[in-house]
Amino acid sequence: MRFDPTKAKVVLAQNGVLAALLALIAVFTIINPRFFSIGNGVTVLSQIVELGIIALPVAFVVMMGCADLSVGAIASCGAVIAGLVMVATGSALLGVGAGLAFGVFAGAVNGFLVAYLNLNTFVVTLGFLSVWGGLALLLTGGTTITGLPAAFTSFGTFSILGVPIQIIVLVVAAVAAWYLLNRTSVGKQILAIGGNSRAAHLMGVRVRRTRLGVFVVTGALSAVSGMMLAAKLTAVSPTVGQGMELAALTVVLLGGVAFEGGVGRISGVLSGLLFFGVLKNGLVIAGVSAFLQTVFIGLTLVLAVALDRSIQQAVRRAWRARSVQETSAETVPQP
Repeated sequence: MRFDPTKAKVVLAQNGVLAALLALIAVFTIINPRFFSIGNGVTVLSQIVELGIIALPVAFVVMMGCADLSVGAIASCGAVIAGLVMVATGSALLGVGAGLAFGVFAGAVNGFLVAYLNLNTFVVTLGFLSVWGGLALLLTGGTTITGLPAAFTSFGTFSILGVPIQIIVLVVAAVAAWYLLNRTSVGKQILAIGGNSRAAHLMGVRVRRTRLGVFVVTGALSAVSGMMLAAKLTAVSPTVGQGMELAALTVVLLGGVAFEGGVGRISGVLSGLLFFGVLKNGLVIAGVSAFLQTVFIGLTLVLAVALDRSIQQAVRRAWRARSVQETSAETVPQP
């Protein structure tokens, strides 16, 4: 069996974050035995639902060799637009439709500028991080929107057989993402684009259209995430999605998705998501201040990037060593 550096890299990254997750759980359980309980486990999952809804499409963006730093602002602005429409019309359906339409529009703008005008993905999405975040503040005057319809806010507390509906939504989204990446041609095309976009184009992949589609879906799910969080809080803050872009990128990189694109697994992203959720929940239980939690999250992102780079270098060395061995074996004269 030939050595596959791509698969080796993913396996190493995924096992690494799982080992770190187990170690983190052990540490927080020692600090406070109440941490390791079913109730707290449900709490952890409930706290990472909205982040997971954003992290899954962001993972596809990164696998494609791009980045989206505007997802948090899209979540905020989408929730604000939904909230304003709900308050004005009294209709939860119209509000959700308006928020979702905005998410699709914002994602399409990002995708068009990146895919068809070949603008730098970081510059474009960083710019719209300010644009959509500023628009959310402008529309609300910096105040929180209240008086949302009960049909909307009930989604934040509804459960099925004791399981919050939002956790079920995350599970469905994760299964759909796994199926898309592993069982459809679209998933293979996304990885091919991230690996080498020019080669993918020569193989018949519609690179521009695929990039546009991924950004559109990312924008739509970002808006959905913001609305889900608003339903849980029963109010809409213009900064409801603030910081989600950093958190989503941290989760994706922790999950073994290669920052340069072309490599990644949904199972790894979910491991990174759980690690992030356990870290935040454990810090709260341990009594760490919110300001210091931000420091830990930033350090975690740096660690994720460093880990990603170290794994790439290790696998490349192993690949070169294996190639040398195979070449030597082929050149040795047979008796």
